[in-house]
Formats: sequence, structure tokens, C-alpha cells
Amino acid sequence: MYRSKPCLPYFSSIVKNVASPNIEVKKLVYIYLLHYAESEPDLALLSINTIQKSLTDQNPQVRAMALRVMSGIRVPVISQIVSLAIKRGCADMSPHVRKAAALAIPKCYRLDPNTLPQLLDYLATLLGDKQYYVIGSAVTAFLDICPERVDLIHKHYRSLVRKLVDMDEWGQLATLRLMSIYARRCLPKRTKKNKKSKSKGFYEDEASDENSPAEGEIEMLDPDLELFLKACKSLLQNRNSAVIVAVARCFLDLGTPEYLDHAIGPLVALLRSPQDIQQVALYNIVAVCLIRPERFVRYANHFLVHASDPFDVARLKFEVWTLIYPHCEPHLRDMILSELEHFTRALDPDLVQECVRAIGRCAQNDSRASARCLRLLLKQVSSQDGHLAAESLTVIRHLIQQDPPAHVKTVIRLAKNLDVTSNPDARATIIWLVGEFAGIDGENNIAPDVLRILTRGFASESEPAKLQIVLLAAKVYLHFLNRTRRPEDPRPSSHASPSSEPPPEEWPSSEPDDTTADARPAPPPRSQPSDPDHPIPKLWSHILLLVRYDTSYDLRDRTRTYRALLADPSSTQLASLLLLAPKPVPHAPSPGEYRKGLPLGSASLVLGTKVGGG
Repeated sequence: MYRSKPCLPYFSSIVKNVASPNIEVKKLVYIYLLHYAESEPDLALLSINTIQKSLTDQNPQVRAMALRVMSGIRVPVISQIVSLAIKRGCADMSPHVRKAAALAIPKCYRLDPNTLPQLLDYLATLLGDKQYYVIGSAVTAFLDICPERVDLIHKHYRSLVRKLVDMDEWGQLATLRLMSIYARRCLPKRTKKNKKSKSKGFYEDEASDENSPAEGEIEMLDPDLELFLKACKSLLQNRNSAVIVAVARCFLDLGTPEYLDHAIGPLVALLRSPQDIQQVALYNIVAVCLIRPERFVRYANHFLVHASDPFDVARLKFEVWTLIYPHCEPHLRDMILSELEHFTRALDPDLVQECVRAIGRCAQNDSRASARCLRLLLKQVSSQDGHLAAESLTVIRHLIQQDPPAHVKTVIRLAKNLDVTSNPDARATIIWLVGEFAGIDGENNIAPDVLRILTRGFASESEPAKLQIVLLAAKVYLHFLNRTRRPEDPRPSSHASPSSEPPPEEWPSSEPDDTTADARPAPPPRSQPSDPDHPIPKLWSHILLLVRYDTSYDLRDRTRTYRALLADPSSTQLASLLLLAPKPVPHAPSPGEYRKGLPLGSASLVLGTKVGGG
């Protein structure tokens, strides 16, 4: 069996040794029997009588082994025999045998679900056991077969809480899960109204007590729930990381913020674990940090990124830094930005991109650091990596949109980089920024010159860049129309009275046309810009001509829309509303925001989506 060779032909010969007095031989036979009993159910039944005799052996280890083997033989015929063996094991004097009986209950239930009423009686007996060694296995069996029967827990609740600290790690995990379910259903949180006292001093000129609590609602914990939460505090020193995360989950779901603060230090201590545990611990730390970021400030140095850290660990540490950044002291903020600046020169492009996003979130969370963050990001615009340059420009665009008037020179500097920037997304971002600032400083704006230079290489541009060039041309032309429109220019006909008639010269002749029998009024002629020889109208016409022969349907359709909006130079209200409307300031959320609501310590939290059993 150890070498994965077929041993089934020796089944009958090996099973004969089940009655051997040597306990080592008996262990080997039991292992063989559990492995092949399902393949030879008839021969396995021959050994049941011998195993039943072992249930009365003087050695408790033999009795526990016999019960474990009998429940592990997956033959439905013996379900009642297994049930009787469990009943005998529940009354055994040895805690090892009672523990084996508790572990056998789920196996018997899977053999025959009809035995559930009997098994619930056995389970109720085991839940009241005085040995913590037994209760952990009993709780595991309870969660396996009947987690909704919380009525069985009522009389054993305080006993389970008192024995929680003495159980093994697996029993503690099962009990913490059971107590969470029980507390949600049977121990709801209560609120108490706190009325502010209006006591006055003895004399009228004395001020009232300003230290009295303000009026509001105070969260009150049930005494039994508080007993459980206090018992959980001692588990924060556990050597098992899963127990620490489970306690933090209980504090988060059931306790007050003060209880959650006790779990932050042990969670941070998990960063000294191996890398696989570090990553899982960091997902849980980020989830808690989204709720209580100010409590992690004192542990900022624990999130320094090491050279040996994998990308996922470094990314999560960056996220924790960005969450605690607004709550840090100035020297800690400088330390965080210096570390992020250092990693912008890393060799891993994915790490540099993540670092750029983290710098943007720091600037977004604290406006005082936006100038320094912007200087760090502008260094990445000329990077050889096009994706890094595009990511940097996206973050820069978010920062510029927070205070556009203060970043006019920044946009000019970015426009000069168009000659060396080759990434399509990066070029499109710069062109969009130039278009947003096209209306500042009138005739001295750089947008027309940028448009003139881009027009020469329009055919060789990528589609995202072409879309932004057409949008830039429309904005430049619209600003030109708004500046040069005469005060006496007529308003669009849609704003005129419905009963008003157009001038007679705008109506067609009443004589029928030779080419059609049904003469209709011709549309009024479109007015021309006040200065048709200006370069901007010529640039707009040239762009329209270039797009007419482009292969992109989307580009041609958008250009038709802009041309229709700007068809009448004397009516630009609708075009201004669509093209020049103020843009909302973008907000880049923390990557962990979409994990909010997922339970701590679950696979759903690590994977970022709800999965079964999470």
C-alpha cells in the first residue's frame, strides 16, 4: 500500500489477523480494512464481530480504534451496529473513546440519515461532557450534521465558553464558529439611550458640567456575549494563525470597536509567518484596516516591503500604507512617500505600476501631499515602459482634475512629451488633458498648436488617439466660436416663438421645380463663422475631411455627431453643454473596497468573490 501497489488480492488473508493480540499488527489490519472495505463489502462484514469484541477491550486505545474503524467502513448495512457502538462509546470512562464516538457521529449519519434522532441524543450527551478533549470533537460533529439546532446549545453555552481556552486548535475553530452562529441568533445587541443631564451649578452664574456624556445611543452587550468575547481575548496568543483570524472575525461581527482593537496587534504579528500565511493575513488586515485605519498607524513600520516579498504581498502592504496615510504623523507620511518613491525605480514593471497607483491614492486622500506625489509621477511619464507611462498619466489626470487652475503648466509640460510618448493610451490621456484646458487664456492657449501638430500625423495614430484628436478639434473650434460670436448673432430657431415667421427671403420660390413635383421649403442657409480665414475653422474642416476616409466606424460616427452639433456657428449652447460640461472629480477606491462585507478568514476574502463555504 505504501508503494501504491494493488493489495486487494490479499484481503481475506489480512483480515484474518484482525483478532491478533499484538496492537501494532491490529493497527496495520485496521488501516488495510479502512482502505479496501468498500471494494470488498462482503468480506469486510466478516470482521465486524471481531471488531465489536474489541469495543469491550481493557485498553482504551483499542476501544477507540475499534470504534473509529467500525464507523469508517462505508457499508450501509451496518449503520445500526455503528449507532449502538457510538452509544456505548458515549458512556465510556475514557475521554479518548468518547472523542472517537463524537467523530463517528457524522460518519454514521452519512451512512444512514435515518439514524439522525438517535445521533442527536448522543450528541446532546457529548456536548455536556466535562472533558474539553471531547467537547471540541462534539462541536465539530454538531456543525456537520445539525448546525441549525441551536436549542441543543442553550444549557451548554457557558460550559463551552469556559472550556474554549483549553481545547485544541481545531476544536477552538469549530467552537468559535458555533458561538458566532449562536450569538447572532440568540444574543442580539441592544442599545441604551443616554440622556444628557442638564444639571446646573449651585449658583446661577456657574457653568454646567461640560464633561457629562452627550445624548445618544450606547451599544450594550448581552452578559453572555460579553463572557464569550472576554474568553476569546486569551486566544489571541495562540500559535495557530487561523485561531487568531477567527477571534478577529468574532470581534468584528459580534463585539464593539474596543474588542476589535485588541486583535489588531496579533494580526500584525502574523506578518512574521511564512510567505503563504503572510499573504492570507494581509488580506484580513486590509479588511480590518478599511474599518479602523487609525489603529494601524503605530504598526506602519511592520508593513515595509522587503526585497524577498512576492508581488502580492508587496501590493497588499502598499494598500495598507495608502489606507493609514491620512491618519499618520508628518514624519510617517514622509517615510511612506520615500518608500513608494524608492519602489518606482524597481525592476519589476508590475510592482512599479502598483506603486504608481498607491502614490495616486495617497495624494487623493491628502491634498497636502499632491504636489510631491505629482512630481514623483511626472518622472514616470518618459518611461520606456508604455504601460507604466499610461498608468502614471491616468493617476496624473485624476490629480489635475482635483484642482485644474493650479496645473496649467503641468498640462503644457505633458503636451511637450507627445513627441516621445508612443503608448496609445498615454497619448490619448495627454490629448484629452489638452482639450480640457483648451478654453483657458483664449488666443494664447496651446491647444490649437497641439492640434495642428497632431493633424499632420493623424493617419498613423492609433484609434484611441484619433478619437481624442477629433474631440480636441471639436473643443478648440467650439471655443473659437464662443470667442468670436457677435452679440447681435441670432439665437437658434428653437428658442423663437412658434408663431414667428422667418424672413421672406428664406422661403423658396413658389414656382414648382423641374425635378420634383412636390416643392418643399428649403432649410435656411447655415451661417458661417465670423472669420472664415482663421486657421482654426480650416483645421476643423481638415479634420472632418481626414475622418471621412478613416476605416473606423466609431470614429466616423462620433465625428458626424460633433459636426452636427457645430453645424450652426451661431448656436453653440447644446455643443457647450455636451463638450464643455464640468467633469466630476474621479475617485480611485482602494482595491480592497470591493471585498467589503466578505467574512474574515474565508476563501471568499482571498479570492475576492463569494464561494461556497465562505
